[in-house]
Amino acid sequence: MTFQNQTILPAVKNGKTLERFLQSNYEYGVILDSQLSQIPNYIKAANKEKKKLFVHVDLIQGIKNDEHAAEFLCQTLKPAGLVSTRAAVIAKAKQRGIYAIQRLFLLDSNAVEKSYQVIEKVQPDFIEVLPGVVPHMIREVKEKTGIPVFAGGLIRSVEDVDRAIEAGATAVTTSKQDLWEHYSK
Repeated sequence: MTFQNQTILPAVKNGKTLERFLQSNYEYGVILDSQLSQIPNYIKAANKEKKKLFVHVDLIQGIKNDEHAAEFLCQTLKPAGLVSTRAAVIAKAKQRGIYAIQRLFLLDSNAVEKSYQVIEKVQPDFIEVLPGVVPHMIREVKEKTGIPVFAGGLIRSVEDVDRAIEAGATAVTTSKQDLWEHYSK
């Protein structure tokens, strides 16, 4: 199973990678490491090309990653979805009817257990597991939560992508453009 027929969710880090995404066959992508002032232009350019962007709220400079920021992004910029580690951001995205993607870092058992508690409470549409190169944890998160999983972080090869998908990931987020090309429709 893939997300909207995409194995890869291209991660856009700057204007150059945005252009590559816009020229690709992919419909959905993720904005990472950006400044608030750039986001409206990125989304406008994506909309013009009939593309959809998820915005990673925690990685946007110039805005706090809380429910008020999420409200602003949803009302003003209307992204396809929001990605965050924050429960309040996920809850606001769900309230506003856009995709809510809860980011889960595989730091240690305690962090994972606390994340499960948050996930149970907010019920995101997707969980992004980082790093995405731990297949048994992708499988565990999917089985334990019943929520589709994206794998991201440290994805460097076709083998990494294939292992994540085989473990049950719905899609893989990556900024590696050679992987975008390999899995392009």
